[in-house]
This record gives sequence, C-alpha cells and structure tokens, in this order.
Amino acid sequence: MKNFALIGAAGYIAPRHLKAIKDTNNKLVAALDPNDSVGIMDSYFPEADFFTEFERFDRHVFKLKNTDKKIDYVSICSPNYLHDSHIRFGLRNGADVICEKPIVLNPWNVEALKQLENETGKNIYNILQLRLHTSVIELKNKVENGDPNKVYDVDLSYITSRGHWYYTSWKGDVSKSGGVATNIGVHFFDMLTWIFGNIKENVVHLHEHDRAAGYLQLEKARVRWFLSINYDTIPDTIKAKGMRTYRSITVDGDEFEFSGGFTELHTRSYENILAGNGFRIAEAEKAIQTVHDIRHQKPAGLKGDYHPLAKLPLSNHPFKNI
Repeated sequence: MKNFALIGAAGYIAPRHLKAIKDTNNKLVAALDPNDSVGIMDSYFPEADFFTEFERFDRHVFKLKNTDKKIDYVSICSPNYLHDSHIRFGLRNGADVICEKPIVLNPWNVEALKQLENETGKNIYNILQLRLHTSVIELKNKVENGDPNKVYDVDLSYITSRGHWYYTSWKGDVSKSGGVATNIGVHFFDMLTWIFGNIKENVVHLHEHDRAAGYLQLEKARVRWFLSINYDTIPDTIKAKGMRTYRSITVDGDEFEFSGGFTELHTRSYENILAGNGFRIAEAEKAIQTVHDIRHQKPAGLKGDYHPLAKLPLSNHPFKNI
C-alpha cells in the first residue's frame, strides 16, 4: 500500500483521483486546498489530514518523512499555473508525482522539471487518460496499420458551456489557465498528435476569451478544430435536448464515437503508474508546445480552405454564431 498526498482536493477533477487512489488499494494521508468544501473526502478517506494553508501542509508532509506515513506519491489537481511549483514540492519531498493536464503552461518548464527528476531520482507522471480509451487506441492502430502515405481529414468540435462563475475563477484568467485552448483542449491536442504524428503547421484562426479555432497539419492528418465554453455556440439540435455540452470528432467524414468509457480511465492511469508504466513528463511536451504556440499566435481570422467553418455553408454550420 502506497501513501498519497493530494493537492487540490476541492476541484472538479479531484474525485476521480480520490477514487483512483481508493480503487488501487492505496491510502490518502494528507490533502490540501484553500477551499474547505471537501466533503467528498468522507466518501473515500475521512481519516486523511486536511489543510487549507500550504505552509502547514508543507510542514506536515516534511514531518512524515521518517514515519510509516511517508508520502510515496503526490497527486496534483491544483490550478494550471501552480502545477510547476507543486510538482517541485513533491519531488523535493522524496515523492513521485502524478499531475493533471496541462502538466505545465510553458515548454521550458518541462525541461527544468526533467532536470529535477534526475536530481531527485523521482518521477513525474502525467494523466493522459484519452490514450487509454479503447476507441482512441483502436483509431491509433488503424492509422498505424493503414496506408502509410494516407493523410486523414479530421474535424474536432468540443463545446462545454460554462456559467459566469468561470470568468471570475482562475480558469477565466489566461495567465493562470492558459486560456480556452489550453484549459479544455490540451488533452485533445495530445490525443491527435499521439495518433496522427508531429505537427507540421499550426494556424490559429480565432482565439477569444470563450472560444478558439484553428488548423493543424499533422504528419498523417489535416485537422480543423473548434473549442468553446459559450452556450450560444452549441448546435440548436443539442440545445433542444437540454444538453450543455457538445463533442464531435469526424475522421474522413465519419463520426468517431468515444462518448462513453471515461469513468474508469483515471483508475487505469493510476494502475499503469503504480506498475511503472505511466506517461512520463516527456510525453506531454508536444501538447504543451502546441497550446503555447496557439496562445502566443496572432489569429489569422476565419479565412482560407482549412479554417474550421470551411466545409459547410455558414447557415448550416453549428457554429454560425461565431
């Protein structure tokens, strides 16, 4: 049984990590969050020590070093801009680290953390759960075993509408979250490069506080992508069903279905990590570079054959409102 500490216990993604720690028969020893609305812990580890101040949490973890409660893994679910600092905290305390996406906001932080891995002898693992999804693995195998010269046409649209609270939270601050393309898109960009190869061209057509769109030329795919947190951009047919989220990926015009099968992916991620087969920090570099380039690129505007709206007449397109 391994001892875990959790940073970011009150957020949206924390319950998946709590469940994964429990499902893999390990123990949460301590948790940190400035928000004390963490009743979810009672369902998994009510005996875990909890802190709202980093300084007291830091002291507590340090005091456990020479006891049977020594922390083996630090799981990080904190805001994106704090990942780098919290990863270094885990490594310096002699623990391996499991971090949510994006592992860091800037590519140069990856190199610094890899160096700290070497210095401490501890490992950093990234949660890249889409790589463990059965449908994603099947598509990757299809591409790898297909015509080596074939270039696929891929359209990605992901809208997960958010309320006014989003813009007040750290997620609405580009300097803290990386913006829409980073916050809700980084796992898709990782998936696409994992399946279709390295990026040869990265064009941003639109990048605003609530939506972003662009084009990626990959080794084996031409990708049009659109990401949004604005409810108004959801297709009317989806709104009519009372839904606030829309996700669609097509490959050569055929819908790529992977809407189910997500509930156990964090547990499977933990199982792989504990077996020594998790995704190391170097695996995240392509996606971090991609979203960094998107964030710092001047949008080209909605023009050209490969902008996200080019395939359909504007009047029929689900994103006509943009």
